Amino acid sequence: MCHQTVSLAARHLEAHGISTVIMGCAKDIVEHCGVPRFLFSDFPLGNSAGRPFDVESQAQTLALALRVLESAPAARTTLQSPLRWNADGSWKLDYLDLTKLSPERIAERRKEFDEVKTVARAKREAS
Repeated sequence: MCHQTVSLAARHLEAHGISTVIMGCAKDIVEHCGVPRFLFSDFPLGNSAGRPFDVESQAQTLALALRVLESAPAARTTLQSPLRWNADGSWKLDYLDLTKLSPERIAERRKEFDEVKTVARAKREAS
């Protein structure tokens, strides 16, 4: 979901007495929206809740978010997650840069993405 949409929804909820914390990867957008509490993960977009298929990083992210929710000292509090996508941050150099991928690799990634969507759709329909 869009960081800006979630941030504006959180502000609306907060205005009506419901406490929120945003978990996100787009620090500039979320902070610009002025949310009360924000857990920033320096991960690629779409991974605000932790690394895919990494239950431990997801649990740590949720625990941090709950800690921000219960202990933010003031409005517009941002806590940066200590978790890292990789050790050196090199993912930022290649993120969404299709010029660095061959047409074959792009097709492979598209196929992987479509397979994940199919699994997710099946799980959603089964529940």
